[in-house]
Amino acid sequence: MRQISKRFGATHALRHVDLQVDRGQVLALVGENGAGKSTLMKVLSGAMAPDSGIMELDGRPFHPSGPHDARQAGVAMIYQELNLVHDLTVEDNVMLGQECHLAGVLRHGEQRRRVLRALESLNHSDLDPRTPLRELSVAQRQVVEIARALVSRAKVIVFDEPTSSLTQQDVDRLFSVVRQLREQGLGIVYISHFLEEVRRACDDFVVLRDGQRAGSGSLASHHDREIVALMVGRDVEEFFPRVPHNPGATILKARVPGGSPSGSSADGTTGLEIRRGEILGIAGLVGAGRTELLRGLFGLDENIRGEVQLRGATITPNARRSIQAGLGMVSEDRKGEGLAQCLSIEDNMTLSRLAPYSLLGWLRRARRRKIVAQWMNTMSIRSRGADQEVRELSGGNQQKVAIARVLHQEADVLLLDEPTRGIDVGTKADIYRLIGQCAAAGKAIVFVSSYLKELLGICDRIAVMRRGRLIADRPTEQWTEETLLNCAVSGEGDRE
Repeated sequence: MRQISKRFGATHALRHVDLQVDRGQVLALVGENGAGKSTLMKVLSGAMAPDSGIMELDGRPFHPSGPHDARQAGVAMIYQELNLVHDLTVEDNVMLGQECHLAGVLRHGEQRRRVLRALESLNHSDLDPRTPLRELSVAQRQVVEIARALVSRAKVIVFDEPTSSLTQQDVDRLFSVVRQLREQGLGIVYISHFLEEVRRACDDFVVLRDGQRAGSGSLASHHDREIVALMVGRDVEEFFPRVPHNPGATILKARVPGGSPSGSSADGTTGLEIRRGEILGIAGLVGAGRTELLRGLFGLDENIRGEVQLRGATITPNARRSIQAGLGMVSEDRKGEGLAQCLSIEDNMTLSRLAPYSLLGWLRRARRRKIVAQWMNTMSIRSRGADQEVRELSGGNQQKVAIARVLHQEADVLLLDEPTRGIDVGTKADIYRLIGQCAAAGKAIVFVSSYLKELLGICDRIAVMRRGRLIADRPTEQWTEETLLNCAVSGEGDRE
């Protein structure tokens, strides 16, 4: 890709960007949210046409008319939110759009052989092509998406935040698959905000900042701080800044029905207690019940609502009562329930607290827009303006809007479920600082994360969730990544 430019109105999404990927190379594409990574890959995959610049694939001019044309030419995208059909089988998903047929009649035998060859090359011959996709785990579905790319004879595969919903074991398997693809001579573009992950998977890196190429090189010859400085245009002195705060009196006590690994109710209850000015981290494997715990506290699921005492008063939570009582929640599912995708940034940011802008039933929009602009600046939200619809933002910028909403709400207890997922390194540091400032102001924070480094970096206390129960609740200094993971897997250290 040479001198690629793309403009949306007055916004320059890409300015004369060069990108080269060789056979058998895994290239990391990194940068802040809104830096132009997704736009560049949409150009490569045929989802949008560049305003200027040229592309070559395998030494030949490449100008796809659309995604299907790009895939047939040899470019495949593995998106963070997989593009698969849950009601179809593994075989049907792999072959969708590239079916084997003769005179309009499907050749199921040939299709199955091709699917099995692709799965075998990925060391997943155990997957039955006849299995409905809905019965597979997220990691297995990702394998199906990769198999689809292999069947299409891809020459270049783009992975966009591929580990965001995977367990550590599944992440290790994914990296093994990436190594196999590299050995087969494919070119890989790997997009991620986790630099330790990039170092495990990739050979070289390219940094985009404000739609321009800000730097590149070998990962082996560059420190993390150098790469982060290229990404954000400044030195980030601390990846996990800590704001001094002192836990005070207990503000919330709760007993919530434990969630089973499948997400349904289980016997027994889970107890939780948190003080003002405290950051409580919740660790655990995917499916351990962490999300169910927060949803039960906030009152989003009827089958797991429990007894919640807030400031000594018992409440039966539902979303409206929880907000009124001073609870705020950031959902891990920003697309499905965390944000109203068809509404604007300012609507989403202020929905849970409109009182400051209400006068005799009328909305004082000028005053609201001024406050929203301040939050957009604080959170570094990249957009055309406060009136832009949330669905038009990048995933990372959508997440910033969700976090800004709960901070704007001025809740006393913040329930944060994977709040930094899909957010760049520089903005993560800013969010950690904001969370610390909230604790310093006397707010209580319950922080669910699969990223153990951030739990250890910012929390005062960490509890592990396992099989629907909180276990091994300890001060952060008594934990390491190894002991947290061991406790989550084996239950060692169960306080009960």
